[in-house]
Amino acid sequence: EGLIAPRRLPNPCLESPQRMDLHRELLFNQRIGKNVLNQKSELQKALSKHKEKQIMNQVKEHRETPELERAIAERAKRLEQAEQPPPAEEGTNPTLTEVRARLRHAAPASPAASAH
Repeated sequence: EGLIAPRRLPNPCLESPQRMDLHRELLFNQRIGKNVLNQKSELQKALSKHKEKQIMNQVKEHRETPELERAIAERAKRLEQAEQPPPAEEGTNPTLTEVRARLRHAAPASPAASAH
């Protein structure tokens, strides 16, 4: 019975401190529910793909409109703004309007009287 009892050979990879730290960190992240691989769900992938397509389409449309068309559109916009009547000033002096109204009523009816 002087035989040597068999035992497993040590695996240096499993016993390394770096591997143990990594394993401990992965277990901790799994417990708290943090996704370490940053994998997205199908919905998140589809949403990001859709947003990316929208941005690309906007850039493409902007690139496709020639400079002349943009200048014409800008000029048309300015003309529309110029045609609109300016908003009436709400801060006009009421006494000034009253004085003008009194002067109109008090003015002579004949234009010859004002020709002096």
